[in-house]
Amino acid sequence: MTPDAEFGYELLVCRYAELAWHPSEGPRPAIVSRQLGTERRRWDTVVVEVDPAAFSARRAFGDRTIDSDLLHVVRHAPAEWAWYRDALPDPDYPWRYVRQAVHRAAERDLVETRRDGNRVRLRRLRPYPDWVERVVAIENKPNLDASAADRLADQLRHDVATGLADEAWLATETTGDRVEPALLRELPVEAGVLTTDFAGGVDADSATVAWHPSDLSRPAGAGRGDRRDPETETRRLEIAERAYGKGWRSYRETMRPDCRHFELRREGRALVPYCAAKRKVPTARECSGSCPEFSPEPPAWRTNGWPIAGGPGKGIARLLARRRERERDRIRSEDD
Repeated sequence: MTPDAEFGYELLVCRYAELAWHPSEGPRPAIVSRQLGTERRRWDTVVVEVDPAAFSARRAFGDRTIDSDLLHVVRHAPAEWAWYRDALPDPDYPWRYVRQAVHRAAERDLVETRRDGNRVRLRRLRPYPDWVERVVAIENKPNLDASAADRLADQLRHDVATGLADEAWLATETTGDRVEPALLRELPVEAGVLTTDFAGGVDADSATVAWHPSDLSRPAGAGRGDRRDPETETRRLEIAERAYGKGWRSYRETMRPDCRHFELRREGRALVPYCAAKRKVPTARECSGSCPEFSPEPPAWRTNGWPIAGGPGKGIARLLARRRERERDRIRSEDD
């Protein structure tokens, strides 16, 4: 069944996208994350379509996000030793912060460094790949009433106008009406509409395209050869890096799987959190140490009384981490 909370619906949409992206044009290798964006705009679900070979090369840089300061270093690190101020483009902030980023990059084995007197020289260990093909934004609204549609319309128009994403979608639960209500709302025609039916759980056939989106990769009036400006491309890469490091199962880091009431329940091919005390899918805000029903695992569960090292909460976190890694490995194997 579809969870009552929008948070639970969001998780099901993320799992559907992981299983069946692209919904109208056939399978495309992609990573999925949630609650990402910029200072002005945060998207519910983010799908980053990737080039499998380049994604495999990105995997060589590790499993963690490469943040904006590190990207400045890693993307421009030279093939031969050079003073970092000669090798890297001028930043729009003081060079001392770049120097700190160079040291952080070296600590993570993203680049090599050595000293030449008072100067720090660097060189790359490997070229940073052009692994991001497209960035897709999805807004999730299971019950699309008129007020929600008005708010979403403004948000989607912003997405269309900025062109930060290549496609913008609305995901909403199907009503079974001959014409879905979402198609009657004042939404921008450039945004696609995805109607979902998770009554039987999540699988690759759980959604239908009710309206096809436009390609937002070029601004209106731009020629075929025109590209986004470098600043926008950098922001897209920063979002993709955060999606890579975070994934959509990161709720394990903001909720309390160490509570004895916390469970994972299967919804078709998805696993979603469930609170046995409240008998529902909790939100991240509800599932916290301040919850009146919070009951930490007994120490015996984490030592002698449980077969999983660290207790069931740690076991749940490891299970979700393994599933994220499995999806990353699946994408990389598509290049084999």
